[in-house]
Amino acid sequence: MEVSLKTRLGPIELSHPVINASGTFDVLSADLVLEEDLFDRFPFSAYVPKTVTLKPRRGNPPPRLYETAAGLLNSIGLANAGIDAFIREDLPRLAQLPVPVIASVAGESTDEYGACAGLMEGRPEVAAVELNVSCPNLELGGRALGLDPERTHRTVALAREATSKFLIVKLTPNVTDIVEIASAAVDAGADALSLINTVHGMALDRYHLKPVLGHLSGGLSGPAIKPVALRAVFLVSRAFASLPIIGMGGVTDGQDALEFLAAGAAAVAVGTASFRDPLAAAGIANELRKLMQERGIGSVAELSGLAQR
Repeated sequence: MEVSLKTRLGPIELSHPVINASGTFDVLSADLVLEEDLFDRFPFSAYVPKTVTLKPRRGNPPPRLYETAAGLLNSIGLANAGIDAFIREDLPRLAQLPVPVIASVAGESTDEYGACAGLMEGRPEVAAVELNVSCPNLELGGRALGLDPERTHRTVALAREATSKFLIVKLTPNVTDIVEIASAAVDAGADALSLINTVHGMALDRYHLKPVLGHLSGGLSGPAIKPVALRAVFLVSRAFASLPIIGMGGVTDGQDALEFLAAGAAAVAVGTASFRDPLAAAGIANELRKLMQERGIGSVAELSGLAQR
């Protein structure tokens, strides 16, 4: 049987449901070092650049990465050159990609999220805006805005007021009730949700028995968090059946993608797996097609939410 991998995020049509997680695939750097011509044979159906903030950020002190038994701890701290540099230097090159670009933005205050979203409004290169409400925020003493439903609502509302672009809100799993946070985002005007971001974690040096990361703790990604991510996607999708969801957290092969879509996602994002294989997404999409064919599932729309029916 023929299988169609086409899917939609609101007005954005994707040729297949595999995109990248923000901050895990630097296409502008990778295109310079890989033999593959990434702009001609791009592995993702949409591209999400690294999260940018209103002002430049130096990020956290090193070490920033540590491999665990089933994943990766990172404490990058949203290091970036700022949104003005992103618009001036990166967007013109990213516009040459053969897929939609989803700009990921964050701020140190709720007002900064609105300002960043507003700066994306007049950019034709940007198909959608992702609000990363999972990062540390000065208004909450260094905690993520996405931990608090009221702050989440205000943040999304300000961004919604500032832009008419398709608005995706990226949620943290480090909460008691992720459906409550999702509800606040949806009520404030989110068009789609992306979940989950990393899970809080720490690692100790085996000899010195001191924290390995320069920032003491970080975010855990990779296969270890897949059960947490699947549950979050299932619960949020069940609560908001018509809302597009991007599922992520340990997607390493076609089976993982199949399960996230069945749990209710419309698309999946690959993050940690791209560090091992920058072209992993292409293989994941091909595996997904075969698995759907084996099960007699003809489209992503037919697969999405299957676990709930």
